Amino acid sequence: MTVVSSSFAPPEGVFVPVPTFFKSSPVPPALQAPLDVEAQIQHSIHLAKNGIRGLVLLGSTGEAIHLSREERFELISGVRKGLTEAGFLDYPIMAGVLTNSVDEALEWLADAKRAGAQWGLVLAPGYFGAAANQENLQEWYTLVADSSPIPILIYNYPGVTNNILVSLETYTKLAAHPKIVGCKMSHGNVSHHVQVSLDPAIDHSKFRVFSGFGQQLGPIVLFGAAGVIDGLAAIYPRTVSRLFDLAANRPVTPEALSEIQLLQFAVSRAEEMVGKWGIVGIKEGIYQVLNIGNLQGGRLPLKGRMPKGEWESWSVAMDAMKKLEEV
Repeated sequence: MTVVSSSFAPPEGVFVPVPTFFKSSPVPPALQAPLDVEAQIQHSIHLAKNGIRGLVLLGSTGEAIHLSREERFELISGVRKGLTEAGFLDYPIMAGVLTNSVDEALEWLADAKRAGAQWGLVLAPGYFGAAANQENLQEWYTLVADSSPIPILIYNYPGVTNNILVSLETYTKLAAHPKIVGCKMSHGNVSHHVQVSLDPAIDHSKFRVFSGFGQQLGPIVLFGAAGVIDGLAAIYPRTVSRLFDLAANRPVTPEALSEIQLLQFAVSRAEEMVGKWGIVGIKEGIYQVLNIGNLQGGRLPLKGRMPKGEWESWSVAMDAMKKLEEV
């Protein structure tokens, strides 16, 4: 297949960390249900048609750690092919890289490029927690970036890396690397988002700051962040994208600010469901709202759905999002 090349920073806007879709049941002798690439493509095209600037495949929400190497390649290449056939040529795709070994990270990145991804979203190596000091993190990312076939972004998610927090100084140093073109911060430290977005020592035309939390979209974009990689946008892409467009536009008029505030409240309230239920909640939302996928959840140990009546208990927040999505 034709591989999309890239030596540039990802575009500003809303990316979606899409969940990985699986069939409803295993096909013997397999122990777990196979990928549902058809549903994956259907969802990806829906997002591309409704304001989403790009996809993150096989990130944390995409359960990359639950897939084999062959399955990871099948998913990325299948989505790339489906988007191209639907007319979305060179549509932005980041591929998650969730491993602690330098050599294995490079293997994931080589596979991602071959499958059609333009960037790698590389998780901080956190198996040993705080024993991985900032100097070693800088060296680890430098080694990976030096040999990566595609540009990479730093992915800091303390919740899955034994609470490693990439320091401000580390971002400043790594941002100077020609093949490190941004970061995703999946934590609530808004000050870190803002400081890295405004740091005069960083060339922000080639290093983009994304948050993993839509709750922070308005505040951080108003202060220079590039956007969000947000799970709620997998369900309500138009509304989250509209919020980004308003927050990124300059000057911010009083009318725009009023709409930003209205949308940010609705998004933040709905994000409470995502925060509580994670992948299972995102998948149920996609099924309930878009009729894509199923209610089987992810692979073990994330199998299953929300308890009966739980989705309905979020009706106030979700009905507000549904109305906004239809505007």
